[in-house]
Amino acid sequence: ASLNLGLRSGDEAGNVLENRRRFFSSLGIETDHVALSHQVHGDQILLAGTPGNYEGYDALITGRPGLFVAVSVADCVPVLVYDARQRAAAAVHAGWRGTVANIVTKTLQRMAERLGTRPVDCHAYVGTCIDECSFEVDRDVADAFDAPFKRWDEARQKYFIDLKAANAAQLRQFGIPDAQIGISPYSTVRHNEDYFSYRKEGSRSGRMLAVIGVRE
Repeated sequence: ASLNLGLRSGDEAGNVLENRRRFFSSLGIETDHVALSHQVHGDQILLAGTPGNYEGYDALITGRPGLFVAVSVADCVPVLVYDARQRAAAAVHAGWRGTVANIVTKTLQRMAERLGTRPVDCHAYVGTCIDECSFEVDRDVADAFDAPFKRWDEARQKYFIDLKAANAAQLRQFGIPDAQIGISPYSTVRHNEDYFSYRKEGSRSGRMLAVIGVRE
């Protein structure tokens, strides 16, 4: 079995829900203690107060122990943040549009405003996503990124974007110390035997979940 965790990826909903139950159970989490959203590649952020399925948010924050938040990915960047002092956490889905819209920065700012989060108390992880060597784009997309996060390949006549670096930069700009930022060394495309990749597999690819929260 592929352990597809995405409800909108073509698999039977019942099978996906059972996969989710098994996935969360392996982590000691009840499925009805999780908040998720149908993501739209935007920059809307939800401070979740209750578990459930929401619509239109690409980042979810929890300030309540026992309430977990999760995002669905299959090439886009999952960014997880834990505030050790306030016992709060956030899960962010950052595709190229969300990255350009600074969704990680906006999520951290929302945590600071609503929960009193400070950079020094945060630990963050930039999860497995499409790697720079695999994410080739045309100029219209490349133009949206600052120079440090793109390169031009003369032979292939394409730009390549480093989504991991762009999102890690937003964590650093907020002030999270380098020693408290982890970055996955894996790629959904280059390590496709272990990870789903929309770009490599097409619209029938599965989805993964990145989940975070604070136990009661």
